[in-house]
Amino acid sequence: QVQLVESGGGLVQPGGSLRLSCAASGITASSTVMGWYRQSPGKRREWVASIDNGGRTNYADSVKGRFTISRDNAKNTMHLQMNSLKPEDTAVYYCNATIFGLAFWGQGTQVTVSS
Repeated sequence: QVQLVESGGGLVQPGGSLRLSCAASGITASSTVMGWYRQSPGKRREWVASIDNGGRTNYADSVKGRFTISRDNAKNTMHLQMNSLKPEDTAVYYCNATIFGLAFWGQGTQVTVSS
């Protein structure tokens, strides 16, 4: 059974940083395409960043240069380092794993950027 558990969200001031984590079980993170998505109230869920089984990363233009996705294979965990946060980054952030075309999601973690 695939399970993804996010942590690390919270309230931060504009310009601050947060590090999100996604602990995976039931899969081997190093051999799975994984990513982060986010959803703000009234908006559709949007893709933020992804990392494939070769370690290649991709980012949405809105976060490029500020966010970094990474994976700790020993701990079967994925991270999202978020720097220079802006109010428009406020959203629920979801961890995603895609296996043979099937999408698995975590429960989400709230990130609020506000002064």
